[in-house]
This record gives sequence, structure tokens and C-alpha cells, in this order.
Amino acid sequence: MEPKSQKKSVLRWYDHLLLKILPPFVAFLIRLLLVTCREIRVEGKRKAEDAISKAGGRSVFAAWHQRVAYLVRHLRGKPIVVMVSQSRDGEYGAALARLLGFRSVRGSSTRGGSEALRELTEKVIQGAWGGMVVDGPLGPPRVPKIGAMVMARNAHAPVLGVSWGADRCWILNSWDRFMIPKPFARVVVKYARPITIPTTADGDKLEEYRALLEKELNDATRWCDQFFGVERPWKKELKKLGGRS
Repeated sequence: MEPKSQKKSVLRWYDHLLLKILPPFVAFLIRLLLVTCREIRVEGKRKAEDAISKAGGRSVFAAWHQRVAYLVRHLRGKPIVVMVSQSRDGEYGAALARLLGFRSVRGSSTRGGSEALRELTEKVIQGAWGGMVVDGPLGPPRVPKIGAMVMARNAHAPVLGVSWGADRCWILNSWDRFMIPKPFARVVVKYARPITIPTTADGDKLEEYRALLEKELNDATRWCDQFFGVERPWKKELKKLGGRS
């Protein structure tokens, strides 16, 4: 029987054709763009590698939704398994992830999450690197959900926050101001301090580790931005009506 997290969402009649065309085209454009970027500095990678080694090759990578784009290149070739929504859009996301070299399980905080989290945890136990967009799919921005901490605890794996910044980028008008590096951008990558969660952590203690990840990942992101002298916006500002917000 097919795992629940792998069940296909309902597609429209034309999706089967678009799935053969759009993901390969978008994957080509992504590779073409990212290959022009120049990674000029990576900070904290040695500590991350040491933490993975001590955990027997297991790890849970955590990133903000806003900062996913360049990580497609930085983590390419690694044994990353990501969680992709079970929505119709997720069908395209899963196809794109596969073409970019990443495996996936299907689920999110809003749909199919429990089954997908268990499946991803099992893959991490087997030696994969779990990839979690910890504030996705719809926010609130830069507030990690507890799932990554639960998975890391159950899989006996360190949580490794990772972020990046660029000297030039596009900033979309999305809920988290999604960032895409521009062609030939200079890029820096920062790994947050590894977080190891005791197997006994639960309740309030697990929340403490979640809050620690929030701080560490925000600090790493801020470091990346400040490297180039400008802190990027990361959430939509409330519109003011009649002088009131």
C-alpha cells in the first residue's frame, strides 16, 4: 500500500502535460542562473561537518523559506530529502526537486504532515539528510515550527541551520519576501551553531530548542546580510489606511 505521504493530490486535466514541460524548463533556468553566482565565503561549515560525523552521518538541515533559492546549488549532490506539500502545487514542487537532485516526501504543516514527518525521520535514521523549510509553507516568517525539532530528537540527529546572502538579488512581494540571487551575484553562506536535542526533551524543553533554532538561524541570516552591508526585508509591511496601520 502506498504511504499516505506519497498519495497524489487531485490534478486538473492539463497538469499531466504541464508536469512534463514546466519543471524541466524551470530547473534549466534555475541551474543557468545559479551557475553564474560566485560563492565567496562559507562560514561555520567545519562545525556542521563535525556534528554530522559525530551523529553517524545523520542531520536535519533547517532553512527559512525566504532563503531556499541559492541552497539548491550549495547543497546539490548531498543526500538531502525534503518535505514537499501534498497540494496541487506540490506536484510541481516535487517534480522540480527531483530534477534538481533532491528526493522528497509529501506533506506539510497544513496537510499530511504527521505521516511525512515520520517518513522523513525514518530516512534520516537510515542516513539521509533531512531538509526542512522550518517556517513554511505559509509562515509566519522566521518562526520555526516544532516539527524539525521532533524529527531531530527522534532521529538522534543535529539540527543545522543554514542561510545565505548576496550582494544583489530580487526580492519578491510574497509573505516572506522570497529572495533570488541575480546573475553573477556574489554569495556568502552561513551555518548556524549545530543544535543537538536530547532524546528526553519534550514539552517546554522542546520549545526551548525551537526558540534557540529561531535565534541561531536569524543570527546566521543577519550575518549574511550584514556581510554586504544591508539587511534584507523579510515580511510584508502592513498597509496604512487613513494614517492608521
